[in-house]
Amino acid sequence: MGEGIIIEGRIVWISGPAIKAKVAGGIRMYTIVVVGEKGILGEIIEIKGDIATIQVYEDTTGLKRGERVVFTGMPLSVELGPGLLGNIFDGIQRPLKSLKEESGDFIKSGIHPKALNRERKWDFVPSVSKGEHVDEGDIIGIVEEDEGRQHRIMAPNGVSGVVRDVRKGKFSVDEPVAVLESGKKITMFHRWPVRVPRPYKKKLPPDTPF
Repeated sequence: MGEGIIIEGRIVWISGPAIKAKVAGGIRMYTIVVVGEKGILGEIIEIKGDIATIQVYEDTTGLKRGERVVFTGMPLSVELGPGLLGNIFDGIQRPLKSLKEESGDFIKSGIHPKALNRERKWDFVPSVSKGEHVDEGDIIGIVEEDEGRQHRIMAPNGVSGVVRDVRKGKFSVDEPVAVLESGKKITMFHRWPVRVPRPYKKKLPPDTPF
């Protein structure tokens, strides 16, 4: 989920998938919360004084008043990269195949496998060379996920600079495939907050094939 400012509170009210927690300030709307001993995920949907109302995205059975709530300070985000297409996820981007392997036919609370497989190696073919300047959204390479379907790896939003090094070969999604002169490493995946619209340089009319 990334790193944020960790703040703790306690559950004071539970009703189905919603809970309320008391916390001494410093929290923001729509940030991720880890609830209870099982570590189930939720999102802040209302703040009134020192009480935060939280929408929990997993089964709340067994939660009790007084259990700990950890406010991560990070927004609800998804992982974008090779392996996304062709997979099936639940509403918080947990891959159903991995959930079944870990918990069987019934999904248990508090299980959070990575959305994208960190073990699989992908063939990365660079589209840029050492010394080239790239801006956010520029394509730096191609991964062919399967026959006829290419995944274009882009410089993440907010990242630009001159390419110091770029490599061709087999890599997992979290291994760097390019490094900028600034030292910034670019991998084949990045996280994106679900409530933030994706930026674009050009919007195609709806009669243009995707």
